[in-house]
Amino acid sequence: MSDNKFHGVIPAVASPFNADESLDEGRLRAQIDEYIRCGVHGISVAGSQGEFFSLEYAEHVRLLEVAMDAIQGRVPLYAGTGAVTTRGAIKLTGAGQAMGVDLALVITPFFVQPTQDELVTHYTAIAKSTRLPVMLYNNPPRTSVNVLPETLKRCMETPNIVGMKDSSGDITQTVEYKLLTNRRALVFSGRDTVFQSLMMHGCDGTISPAANVFPKLVVAQYNAIRTGDWTEATRINDVLAPLRAAWALGSFPVVIKEAMRVVGRDPGPTRRPVTGLPPAKLDVLQGICRRILEEENKL
Repeated sequence: MSDNKFHGVIPAVASPFNADESLDEGRLRAQIDEYIRCGVHGISVAGSQGEFFSLEYAEHVRLLEVAMDAIQGRVPLYAGTGAVTTRGAIKLTGAGQAMGVDLALVITPFFVQPTQDELVTHYTAIAKSTRLPVMLYNNPPRTSVNVLPETLKRCMETPNIVGMKDSSGDITQTVEYKLLTNRRALVFSGRDTVFQSLMMHGCDGTISPAANVFPKLVVAQYNAIRTGDWTEATRINDVLAPLRAAWALGSFPVVIKEAMRVVGRDPGPTRRPVTGLPPAKLDVLQGICRRILEEENKL
């Protein structure tokens, strides 16, 4: 496990919106401040949970600006700067560099399905356009694009490409990102259910949806792993597992926002066409969240 500043528990922050679907800047600042007080090691914004795909360019840049101002240098900012096109990702990454973000987290192009060679060309061009560390973000269930381990190895021939956030759920593949790069790659889990397993293989942390809802629990799990208390880490993992299973209750990413609302961290609505859960499914989610919250409150 790395002592690099890029490590640990990083909430994949759900962008808070007002009732009219505009960005709620005050709530974003409050979210970030609370997460830092709960002990997280970084903040990730404008990712999948952050509904980056729904943001206009000016909104996207403003989201990064507000996050930077809220953090005040206390932890690193992992800034989502991915886009469908290379030029779009370069533009967002340049905006992030100009305001001083710590790392560009760049999801693969989506809708289009580039080849592995095209992915290398894409990421190399982005990295060469910036001084920022660039981390690839692999999320094949959402993008229908998978970055192979050999492709990450090729990308890392460009020095400021530093690693991968992997939301594939394929532990074998994720471990190969480490092995094929002689463990030079920073590798973060994007799925809460495999986070602990990946840490056992020497990965660096988690960019975590669940940390939006239960940041103290996810931090406690990470700390237990770091100290070798696998019994406690596994107990917490089991406590959190039903939340990941609950993602199937609604359209992505509404479940995370509904769960945040249940525990008193209301982030406002998702952007349409995604809407809130129907009452029966909300009841199920409330039961899950309340049971987990009881465990978090014991910390």
